[in-house]
Amino acid sequence: QVQLVESGGGLVQAGGSLRLSCAASGRTFSSYAMGWFRQGPGKEREFVATISRSGDGSYVADSVKGRFTISRGNAKNTVYLQMNSLKPEDTAVYYCSARLSRSGATSPERQDYWGQGTQVTVSS
Repeated sequence: QVQLVESGGGLVQAGGSLRLSCAASGRTFSSYAMGWFRQGPGKEREFVATISRSGDGSYVADSVKGRFTISRGNAKNTVYLQMNSLKPEDTAVYYCSARLSRSGATSPERQDYWGQGTQVTVSS
């Protein structure tokens, strides 16, 4: 089993940056592919980014490509989401996920564990 805790969310102006962190505990962190999803008010949870178990491969959604970067720090049992050039439409609760696979997946249904989420609010 894996426990995931997100942090780093907050309020930022449009065009600004935030870095989210996901700290993992329980079963070894390197056994899982990791991902980030987000859910805005009244919206379905959507894919943001994923990174492989080894950390050598990553993929980000078209909506954030060129602005967001996912990275993995296995030594610290932490996954990061660097968010640059933030837009008001990026406002959402951001969730960290873990999947029992070498590679990640873009579907929420294919995730095995979830964090509690961290709020990101982007103002104009």
